[in-house]
Amino acid sequence: MAISRRLFLAVTASASLAGCLGGSGGETTETTTTASTTEATTTDAEMTTTEGGMDGATVQVTSHPDLGDILVGPDGRTLYMFDRDTEGDPMSTCSGGCASTWPPLTVTDSPTKTDDVSAALTTFERDDGSMQVAAGGWPLYYFAPDENPGDAKGQGVNDIWWVLRPDGTPVREMETATTENGQSYYAF
Repeated sequence: MAISRRLFLAVTASASLAGCLGGSGGETTETTTTASTTEATTTDAEMTTTEGGMDGATVQVTSHPDLGDILVGPDGRTLYMFDRDTEGDPMSTCSGGCASTWPPLTVTDSPTKTDDVSAALTTFERDDGSMQVAAGGWPLYYFAPDENPGDAKGQGVNDIWWVLRPDGTPVREMETATTENGQSYYAF
């Protein structure tokens, strides 16, 4: 029996997420992504090289309705940091399948920022030879399911992926809110 392309992609995406979702020993503790993530990954990875953009700046600030002022890339898409990285250490712990779901923000030249970004921007060489951007010492990543500016679907994923303030500090606060029928949920 032949395996459909969609099923194959779903299984591949699930397996590749094991290293970046917070599980131990290669196992995930929570499944948060579906096959549609795999389809978006290729497009999102191509968009990480900074050439042009809204203001031409590598890193910019936008006001998110739920998260406040946060860092975004040149295309306006939300940027994240990873708790498994070490602040100020010029290396990424997200590679392989992890980097497919969480594509790094990379540049070919020196990164630039808008005036409202107070975090220092630096770069470091990844294992694949590309130059990843860091803000305030944190390597920067996109989240593949964030398809449009303003999307922040990666905020708080497995309590290890976070958006950053203009000064490069992670936004880790998660407030509990209640719906009209009494159900609790996390609000950012």
